[in-house]
Amino acid sequence: MIATHPEVDTILSVPPAPRTHVTIRGLTKSFAGAPLYTNFNLDLPRGKIVSIFGPNGCGKSTLMNMVAGLIPLDAGEILFDGKSLADTTIGYVFQNYRDALFPWLSAYDNIAYPLRRGGMKEAEVKARVDELIALFEIRFDLKRYPYELSGGQQQTVCIMRALAPRPEVMFLDEPFSALDFEMTLFIREKLQEAHQATGVTMVIVSHDLEDAVFLADQILLLTRRPTRIAEIVPFDLPRPRTPESVSDPRFVSVKARTLEVFRREMAA
Repeated sequence: MIATHPEVDTILSVPPAPRTHVTIRGLTKSFAGAPLYTNFNLDLPRGKIVSIFGPNGCGKSTLMNMVAGLIPLDAGEILFDGKSLADTTIGYVFQNYRDALFPWLSAYDNIAYPLRRGGMKEAEVKARVDELIALFEIRFDLKRYPYELSGGQQQTVCIMRALAPRPEVMFLDEPFSALDFEMTLFIREKLQEAHQATGVTMVIVSHDLEDAVFLADQILLLTRRPTRIAEIVPFDLPRPRTPESVSDPRFVSVKARTLEVFRREMAA
């Protein structure tokens, strides 16, 4: 279950670390009787970007989707600043952006959808969408429908839609997996700009080691099932990080450490 009352933070068995935004305690999940997570605890820091990385089948996306409320817990508590998910504004970028966009709405209306659904006045909707258009330097026609856009353009619209309601926490499931290299560089740049402009806490699942490291303040490395935390690797390379950052000795060192832990877990 997900806790729904504000006083529940007083009964957490392990107090959250300082500057924690998302507190996960006792998370338990099984599939077909096989345990995936058992009494799993984690603190996600406020205003940081955390990447989740680990062996195939360890439950990276499952973990993020449980935190985001898309998959029910068998047991445990998840709090956002001591609040329930129902009292928290989140954004979510799905891996399959082609299916995530509403095909009967224009790109503009897709971005505006969560604002209108929340009852925002049309003038405010336009002002917010215009902010995002400026932030992402949109050059394509947002009056077009998703099927008329390239894959990179569709993913950009998905990210803009997720950011539109000014989320407290933003979840991104494999945001680069279907993008070419040019669009990957563009989205990396724009996600950093969005993060710097808003301070939103971001959680990213990635199956690519470089993607997992590039944007992160922390890389959460998971073990094989039953899944535990193998290590949390910090990465403090200043932003903005550019394509050249991958040759920075600090990037090389953190990527090497991440790979070392990953190989250890693969061999376990």
